[in-house]
Amino acid sequence: MTIRRILPYPARQLKRRARLVDGITDEIRELAGDMIETMYDAPGIGLAAPQVGVGLRLAVIEMAGNEDERDPLVLINPEILDRSSDVDVASEGCLSLPGFFIDITRPVSVELRFLDLDGVERELALEGLQARCAQHEIDHLNGKLIIDHLSRLKRGIIVAKYKKERAASKQKKSRMG
Repeated sequence: MTIRRILPYPARQLKRRARLVDGITDEIRELAGDMIETMYDAPGIGLAAPQVGVGLRLAVIEMAGNEDERDPLVLINPEILDRSSDVDVASEGCLSLPGFFIDITRPVSVELRFLDLDGVERELALEGLQARCAQHEIDHLNGKLIIDHLSRLKRGIIVAKYKKERAASKQKKSRMG
């Protein structure tokens, strides 16, 4: 398995709608394995293929719910079949926008349909953090980031702050090397 580079905002690939995976191949299985390793290395609880520069509808999420166990789930061509009417507001971060957390309102449960790594179509009901994570990753597959849930004014403030911090970080690294 290979740890892949996670694309930072504002990489163009993050704003593109990902293409359907048209078959489960060894390359798709390898990509999924790499994404799982990359997610844990980051560390994170979810990762979408566009975040590692691959424009396919593939995402991985952690299902265990605690740091001592690992139970990754691979979602190929996921789609949300149903959302609960109950919603919750929670702070979300993103591996492509490190260090920033944004309060986002989402349904507390979802029902998904997706293919697994054997090409079997599955349906799964998720609640709580796993439901939130799946929705976050499906947003990535649709070219949507957490900042896209904000008003134009709030998004502008976050983006300006992010760019300023990123520039300062790059400047600091260039002085060190």
